[in-house]
Amino acid sequence: MKIEQFKEHKIISIVRGIAVKDAEQIFQTLYEEGIRFIEVTLNTEHALTIISEMSRKFEGRMFVGAGTVLTPEKAIQAIEAGAKFILTPTVNVETIHTVKREGIFCIAGALTPTEILTAYENGADLVKIFPAGTMGVNYLKDIQGPLPQIPTVPTGGIDVTNALKFLEAGATALGVGSSIVKGKKGYSEYDFAELREKARRFFQVCHEKNG
Repeated sequence: MKIEQFKEHKIISIVRGIAVKDAEQIFQTLYEEGIRFIEVTLNTEHALTIISEMSRKFEGRMFVGAGTVLTPEKAIQAIEAGAKFILTPTVNVETIHTVKREGIFCIAGALTPTEILTAYENGADLVKIFPAGTMGVNYLKDIQGPLPQIPTVPTGGIDVTNALKFLEAGATALGVGSSIVKGKKGYSEYDFAELREKARRFFQVCHEKNG
């Protein structure tokens, strides 16, 4: 896995709170609409099962990763389940080191310049800037002034109104949550038509001027 692949595909679709029975159709819909990177958060019920089943089902077609990875132990569990990349919400140096020792791509979460540099210097391949939507596009631009060498993935509050702005500001890729995939809570049947429309629209927006 290479940084260039994230730069090409631009979107990491964050999957949180979905039901196991809906996973395959959600992944298939995202695949059909051009999404190639999916992060399954470990605070999703049966997350490891979803990672295991979907990484096998979509082997060679999509990259399935694990997010909200808080400890080295959780990272190992996710990798053993089949996760092809690991995302941490914070700068946990021990977790970053563990992931890299396993030969797995690591995206570490950070916000301040010190955190961002610490994550990168300790082996993170990409640095997730969170919460990007709250901080705004100008924050990313400001960060890249002193730290232009660090590839970033703005995450949190990314939607169709600001996605292209973040990419044009220099983001390598974007972490996109409920703007594409909503969790199951609050309704009984998953709305796959809505999912398809959201994924299609997001893909179009992100590739408008960056294709």
